[in-house]
Amino acid sequence: MLSLILWFSAIGCGLVAGLYFAFSGFIMQALGRIDLGAGISAMNAINKVILRSPFMPLFFGTTLASAVLAALAPMRWGEPGTALMLAGGLIYVIGMFGVTLALNVPLNNELARAAVTSDATAVWPRYLKHWTLWNHVRTVASTVACSCFIAALLAV
Repeated sequence: MLSLILWFSAIGCGLVAGLYFAFSGFIMQALGRIDLGAGISAMNAINKVILRSPFMPLFFGTTLASAVLAALAPMRWGEPGTALMLAGGLIYVIGMFGVTLALNVPLNNELARAAVTSDATAVWPRYLKHWTLWNHVRTVASTVACSCFIAALLAV
């Protein structure tokens, strides 16, 4: 059962990292280069659609699996791959999930509110900068966690 959770977490982290990499690598840059209103509308549309997409079960499922691995690690301490399981779980839960809830989601909510007011012109440049910065953190955390889970699988 542990191997299945490790495999699921490794694959989930990899898929999430790939999505975040795309946003960090080119999507946010492209949105920043188009008309302000179009960029805001596109990002708000993405933020609405993603909530009802197959990404959400992956997002929450990988977070739950990573948390389970981190919780199981102290009970298995000393066995091969345990430290990597713990590291991967903590890095993912804190660096991806925690950052998303504490930083990216509030920025998304602010952008959605600003789109219906005249604040959009002031919010958009700050949003692009800060959201992308924290998305870089999520990308790195997801990638490192994926690597930890793969290494744990190889150690088992």
